[in-house]
Amino acid sequence: MTIGDRIAMAALATALVAVGLGAWLLLGFGVSSPPPGEALDPFGNPSISARPVPSDLVVVDVEGAVLRPGVFELPAGSRVADAVEAAGGYGPHADLAAAALQVNLAAVLRDGQQIVVPAVGVATGEVSGGSGAGGLVNLNSASPEALDALPGIGPVTVQKIVAARVEQPFASLEEMVTRKVLTTSQVDKIRDLVTVS
Repeated sequence: MTIGDRIAMAALATALVAVGLGAWLLLGFGVSSPPPGEALDPFGNPSISARPVPSDLVVVDVEGAVLRPGVFELPAGSRVADAVEAAGGYGPHADLAAAALQVNLAAVLRDGQQIVVPAVGVATGEVSGGSGAGGLVNLNSASPEALDALPGIGPVTVQKIVAARVEQPFASLEEMVTRKVLTTSQVDKIRDLVTVS
């Protein structure tokens, strides 16, 4: 081995030691970054929406006339009633009659679902978890979120429904098939959950 080779190996060893020392200093003195998949908001708090959710949890947004509106993590299989309870329950301005029609407390929560508890004198429209007359989702007026919550209806179909009803409101579920908005099998899956009144 020549002197040049020895100098090159010594320089390489020195560089490796410096890199190792730098890594040790960063890790050893508590300089941390957020875990993979977890972003920080401007206030330094972990962002619930940015991190992966374990399969045994659902993340839901509870808004409207509750004591503590916000985003909550609940065990998978929880009901809308559990989400409302996590938000502190109905607030003093909750419209209990409207809530009884619009918020299905027995519905099983889905990840990403929003529950809106109506306030007295505030029209909330259609909400996830069952809404409209008798708890049915009105295909002519429901929010995109409420439509997306229906079985067999995804984001692309939601766009088709919204575009078609702007052009002309639906008179019947069968019309949705003839206008090629939904297939017969999609209509069969939602028939007992929706209305076009």
